[in-house]
Amino acid sequence: MCAIDQTGLAHAHWLPKFSLPSHLDYSMTKSQDLIARRKAAIPLGVGMFNDATAVRASGATIVDADGHELIDFAGGIGVVNAGHCPAPVVKAIQEQAARFLHVSFNVTSYEPYIALCERLNALLPHGGPTKTLLINTGAEAVENAIKIARQATRRQGVLCFTDAFHGRTLMAMTLTSKVQYKPNCGPFAPEVYRTQFPNFYRYGAGRTEADFVKAQLHCLEELAHTTVAPEHLAAVIIEVVQGEGGFNVVPAEYLRGLRAFCDRHGILLILDEVQSGFGRTGAWSAYEHFDVIPDLSTWAKSLGSGMPIAAVVGKAEVMDAAGPSSIGGTYIGNPVSCAAALATLNYMEEIDINAKGRHVGEIVRTRFEGWKKTYAQIGDVRGLGAMMAIEFVKEGDPQQPDAETATALMTACARRHLVVITAGTEKNIIRVLSPLVIGDALLNTGLDIMEEELAQICGAGLAEVS
Repeated sequence: MCAIDQTGLAHAHWLPKFSLPSHLDYSMTKSQDLIARRKAAIPLGVGMFNDATAVRASGATIVDADGHELIDFAGGIGVVNAGHCPAPVVKAIQEQAARFLHVSFNVTSYEPYIALCERLNALLPHGGPTKTLLINTGAEAVENAIKIARQATRRQGVLCFTDAFHGRTLMAMTLTSKVQYKPNCGPFAPEVYRTQFPNFYRYGAGRTEADFVKAQLHCLEELAHTTVAPEHLAAVIIEVVQGEGGFNVVPAEYLRGLRAFCDRHGILLILDEVQSGFGRTGAWSAYEHFDVIPDLSTWAKSLGSGMPIAAVVGKAEVMDAAGPSSIGGTYIGNPVSCAAALATLNYMEEIDINAKGRHVGEIVRTRFEGWKKTYAQIGDVRGLGAMMAIEFVKEGDPQQPDAETATALMTACARRHLVVITAGTEKNIIRVLSPLVIGDALLNTGLDIMEEELAQICGAGLAEVS
């Protein structure tokens, strides 16, 4: 038998008593102790947005190491659209774990992998026969999508965008825009080119959206003469709604123009749906809102309700261009993760996750737009479905990001057991990625906390109520 004393140290009760080390601070809370242990054991380069801890979670709440219930507006960075620990998913994980944990799909084929690919092909058709590759993470999906595109086109160049985030592996980090995510990590992958994301709020400069998009598409054509020849481009990769970049939604006409540009030049269009997929925008994919079909797309996060699984979905003839063993890996489509993903998709359909995404998004947008009328520090409210954000700026100027206010709000909310996180290259954006199963009462309680703390932080900067 083992007993746990007040310090959380396990010891056999028949062992002789011993003195506790004098250098330890036993006045710390359990959460503080856990964070201290983290800092001592784990590299500082691993991101740490706040001091929240977790010992269990359910639905849209997390219980921390001190027993406090936290309202989760981060959703594991968009991973738990179907909520924490949905019962059918937990059951599927347990049942598959009792069968087998790993055999490697490269060596031994198994039904959960095949069934999940069949399901994704049917759910996300790419304009005809569709095939899917399963891997572990969004970054892996991006890496493999680029490899497939290069083999399919026999070209090397890849075009990406400012404020993009595609991961932290070599190609994915190269495609990622934010330089703070990659200090001293070069040299980066060659033949990667970047152009400006069509951020209408930041760069519209008083123009109509139609005029702005026309100018941005003209810049795309100019780039073909000044930066990289289209016949050298294998792919263009873009997030329909930028995740880490601050929930910037691509203008519909720009995405359609980009599709036409790719078609004219034989370039493959890759849409990164890692954060925006599976109900987050009120549809299975964000691109469904735009009537645009990609050649390849990348998926992860909420696909497995927290289990590590990701996918590249694409047109069959493009997917089949990859040479034998040139894509994949040892752990691709782990059977337990596949079982979790299949159960997640079943559960999402059962509860109509897309309707929940639209409903949550309407509530959050309405509240955010009300705040914008009150607080001058809020420069923009934007998003798609339940992928919503507010951007803080100084003096109403999109070119003057206000990271201080965003950080202060995140910190103030944390003190009141509401987990929210920032976004944007300048970290001046607060995003909401709550589980889509969150109830209206809990959602509004979290929004009330945000509003109350916003009033304390921004009270001196009241805007005129329109």
